[in-house]
Amino acid sequence: MDDVMLDRARGCAVGAAIGDALGMPLEFKPARPPARLELEMIGGRLPAGTFTDDTEMALALAESLLAYRPLDPADLAVRFAEWYCAGPEDIGGQVRRVLDHLRPGVTWKEASSAAQRIWPAAAGNGSVMRCWPVALAYHDDFEGLLADSVLQSEVTHPLPECMAASAFLNAVVFELLHGAARQQAVETALGAARVPEALRAAIEAAPRRRREDLPNTGWARHTVTNAVWGLLTTGSFEDALVQVINLGDDADTVGTVTGMLAGAAYGLAAIPPRWRAELHGAWPINSRTFWRDPDFVRLADRLVMRA
Repeated sequence: MDDVMLDRARGCAVGAAIGDALGMPLEFKPARPPARLELEMIGGRLPAGTFTDDTEMALALAESLLAYRPLDPADLAVRFAEWYCAGPEDIGGQVRRVLDHLRPGVTWKEASSAAQRIWPAAAGNGSVMRCWPVALAYHDDFEGLLADSVLQSEVTHPLPECMAASAFLNAVVFELLHGAARQQAVETALGAARVPEALRAAIEAAPRRRREDLPNTGWARHTVTNAVWGLLTTGSFEDALVQVINLGDDADTVGTVTGMLAGAAYGLAAIPPRWRAELHGAWPINSRTFWRDPDFVRLADRLVMRA
């Protein structure tokens, strides 16, 4: 991996966490008008600069990938369960239902299927928000990337649209890491991932959508569409993040997903130092361990170097 690609991989990891922390205080809030966009890290339900469950689950996935490649879904489910038992600040409804079903004698697949039956149409964004470590771990193996992107989603979000959305996003990152232009990366990923027609149509239409017509809910389709909109209608990492987090509602997750894409597009050097300096969070498995920007840089290096 050359220095440019490594900078983009680091940008993906740091960018995802930055987007999460930027969006956190705007979560469940209404969209801000263009004249009143929030530009800085501010406090909300957590202190300013703190990342949320979006990044915490990504860390669990990264640890699992560092231990097992190809991904072992049983190991990943155990890591998610340990995180849940440690009492994270927040957790998505579908993830909670799956982990509530996961107990001795119940496999991850049985738990995932049982939770899905409770709310069969729950195509939430809980697997797309955490998927980026797969893209870094498989930066040189596109087929492996697609397979493990789908598999990590299946552990908690087994609906076809959720699994396809995860594969699509990581395919976009793959293309960006390898130097593709943003629009070309999206088009190539759409051609490679098995994206259901409704999701495909939403992604293709994203750059033509008006900001005021973008619902920013917890559904995977909205998160992916809005992240693609942010990536393709702006010209910098900062502009992409500012535009999407100010859509409000599920602001931390759309910030996470846009951050991973824009970080891969523009690289670590393009991320504003003022945001990087404030990023922090506790890994709930050991609340004394705080993650900051250098930790994410090292994590990206470990994933791409398979160390």
